[in-house]
Amino acid sequence: MAERRRRVESSAVVSVQSQSADATLSSIIRHFKSLPDPRHHRNRRHLLGDVITLAVCGVIVGCDGPTAIAAWARAKQDWLREVLALPNGVPSRDCIRRVLSLLKPEAFQRCFESWIASLVGETTRAGAEPQRLIAIDGKTARRSHDARNGLGPLHLVSAWATENGLSLGQLAADEKSNEITVIPELIDRIDVKGAIVTIDAMGCQKDIAQRIVDGQGDYVLAVKDNQPKLHAAIQDFFSDERQAELSKLPHRQHQTCEQSHGRRDQRYYVLAKLPAAFPLKDEWPDIQAIGVAVRVTEKSDGATSGDVRYFISSCYPSGSRFAQAVRGHWGIENSLHWVLDVTFDEDHSRTRNRRMTDNLSWLRRFAVSLLKRHTSKDSIRCKSRIAGWNNQFLMEVITGTGV
Repeated sequence: MAERRRRVESSAVVSVQSQSADATLSSIIRHFKSLPDPRHHRNRRHLLGDVITLAVCGVIVGCDGPTAIAAWARAKQDWLREVLALPNGVPSRDCIRRVLSLLKPEAFQRCFESWIASLVGETTRAGAEPQRLIAIDGKTARRSHDARNGLGPLHLVSAWATENGLSLGQLAADEKSNEITVIPELIDRIDVKGAIVTIDAMGCQKDIAQRIVDGQGDYVLAVKDNQPKLHAAIQDFFSDERQAELSKLPHRQHQTCEQSHGRRDQRYYVLAKLPAAFPLKDEWPDIQAIGVAVRVTEKSDGATSGDVRYFISSCYPSGSRFAQAVRGHWGIENSLHWVLDVTFDEDHSRTRNRRMTDNLSWLRRFAVSLLKRHTSKDSIRCKSRIAGWNNQFLMEVITGTGV
């Protein structure tokens, strides 16, 4: 009797888990219902939603392309048959390659908007200041060049929700252009309303600042010698000779001190309300403040080094929030780009098809976001491997139930 009860309970658990997984994957597929199928109707042996779901899961577990995704799916086909329709079995690598090569990246990413919106809502920090932080930066897929067709490596510009650790979107630059021409279009594509957008010095352009303001967001832009007059004016304002004048003007400060890896880093942040007599104030959209960030590093051997960076801002946040915006911008380098290269080996990807490179790059960025959200203390690489071994863990990553 006890043995029979154990079998019934075990069967019930398996049934509940299967139903839960099925509902979960169905919830993924619904995000792509509006996505047009680019394949000819006579060649559609596999459902588009199934193929995309396999691609999302495959990239999460570390697959680098269609061949690896198809191999992983074959290894997991017994489980996949329980949670996906798969009317004609597991799609081949050619089918997965065809779909990823034909899907328009902008339409593909648009289908993730509701998914991302739900994740942003779930991960908003309690007590956080109302303005979100969004970092925009570029990265080159170094081995994506196509010498046969005279194409260099693909350059991608990404938007990263700094505090949520989420990729909000990406856009590929044209062959003969750079990220300056792409950033305005990316800003139009994502929701910047009520956010502080941070961009490095290359993106310190008047039309980019205007796009952010038009999107009802604010900007904190780094200023360097590519804007020589602006850089010189801010540098002069924060010079030692004018410190007495600065102390009499409205300004906010913040200071941090960190000690690790045999060195001590002291950082000083000052954000000053834009002076009435500041030159160029009428040339930059809604400029409200100028700032400086100073870093002083003391090593264990007594050597000292440092750097000074300048900024313009369309808002006047607290000193600590200004520091978070400035420091948090590098999260896109440390938390996204570095992980893409080290964990997903993106720089060594030899995919030549431009659309497939773009789509796979987006899937990697989204995979990083999902893996980071899981509360496991393991590294991103380890989480990816566990997801490949453990179906339940993979479902937790996809659904956020492990958060």
